[in-house]
Amino acid sequence: MIFNSVTFLLFLALVVSVWWALPQRGRLWLILVASLTFYGFWRWEFLGLMMVSATTDYALSLGMPGASPGRRRLLLVASVVVNLGLLFFFKYFYFFTGNAQAVLGLFGVAWSPPALEIVLPLGISFYTFQTISYTVDVYRGNIVPERDFLRYACFVTYFPQLVAGPILRAGEILHQLETPRHWDPMDLAAGLRRILYGLFLKVVLADNLAPLVDAGFAEPAGLLGAWDVLTLGFVFGFQIYFDFSAYSHIAIGAALLMGIRFAENFHFPYLATSPRVFWQRWHISLSSWIRDYLYLPLAGVTVRNSSRESRGGLSLIAPSGTDNRLHLHLALLLTWTIMGLWHGANWTFVLWGVYHALVVLAYRLLTPYLPDWPAPWGPAAGWLVTLPVMMLGWIPFRAQSVGDTITLYGRLFDPAAYLFLGLRENTYLVTALMLLAMVTTWLVRSRLRPWLDGRIRLRFAAETTLFAVAGILVFVFLRPINQFIYFQF
Repeated sequence: MIFNSVTFLLFLALVVSVWWALPQRGRLWLILVASLTFYGFWRWEFLGLMMVSATTDYALSLGMPGASPGRRRLLLVASVVVNLGLLFFFKYFYFFTGNAQAVLGLFGVAWSPPALEIVLPLGISFYTFQTISYTVDVYRGNIVPERDFLRYACFVTYFPQLVAGPILRAGEILHQLETPRHWDPMDLAAGLRRILYGLFLKVVLADNLAPLVDAGFAEPAGLLGAWDVLTLGFVFGFQIYFDFSAYSHIAIGAALLMGIRFAENFHFPYLATSPRVFWQRWHISLSSWIRDYLYLPLAGVTVRNSSRESRGGLSLIAPSGTDNRLHLHLALLLTWTIMGLWHGANWTFVLWGVYHALVVLAYRLLTPYLPDWPAPWGPAAGWLVTLPVMMLGWIPFRAQSVGDTITLYGRLFDPAAYLFLGLRENTYLVTALMLLAMVTTWLVRSRLRPWLDGRIRLRFAAETTLFAVAGILVFVFLRPINQFIYFQF
């Protein structure tokens, strides 16, 4: 069952209607049954795998309070080994055995990995990270373990975010599942708007950009010009943004229909003025997860509070030695390499991670030497540099191979490659229109909307017209042809 289908919309309407008719305990049972049904529409046999991961962390976390430091550490290691072991087997078995076979072949050793038929479980990367963060937060003392297994299971399986996030943390959601939600018409209206907005981004924009992206990356890499490479980075950057942010919007909206609030997962990332700001705005739940549970520990920083609700007041204690720049740079490189692998078992994703590690490192090293221009010149210059750099970072994410990636990047350093164009003409026009629409949307939200706040009738007329047009377009284009891109991760 995917969000861009009539089946899901009917399913959601049924669940929400029953939700508000039940007492709190009944609502939890409804969430669990609905979530298992939602996931089971894909493949029922993998429900057991998800519950094994969830039950393991539930049981191990219960043994942490009052235990000795050594035992608590042992329980944490057991949790990480079980979860990452499952993730490794289902997602990376072919990748590592295939590369091991290739390396052994270089030394004349013939070895054939076992022939297994492994299907990648839907959403395994997301719910694995979610349960690991729960165990780590209990280990760190940020939260007490949840003793009500039903409520804990709802936290892990909650269907709006189950397959592609946002990655929830226990401190954000468990208290909402414990406290009865109260009917609020404003939440209903806001939730429906978010769902409509998400469907518009997915079925009207992302799915109609997909053919241009597929056709562009299907061209022989060596026959494309430099402007083609830049355009492909932009057009795929827009496609994946519309696609993934659409899922987050629908997930946030669906939860809001039940009075449950998720943190935002995107905030105009393509208007960021630096790589650092970009990763504070793109897939926020993952980037903050990677920061709190991977990068900071690797950098030698003890995290006292990793809840995203208190992200502004993150308490850090830096032990001696963390001022070692080489240590921090290596931690950054390793973190991004792992983040690349998290996205997919392919060297192209590793290259994507290394690209961003080098971009962030370059920004970190160059920042002290950058001119301190006053607004608006400083932010404008930062945006004009950051946007193409981040868009070009999508090339390895979408390219068919590392070889194609290197060839495409190589075109940018060939002066002759700037003298011709090799893509469909409408690709350049559509890309320019998407860029213009993005900037216009930001201007409307940041400049026009505050002006309309004091003009209720005018704002109501404008929003009604906007959502009516969006609704008509969604009705015309709504069809489950393309699944969400992040389903494959």
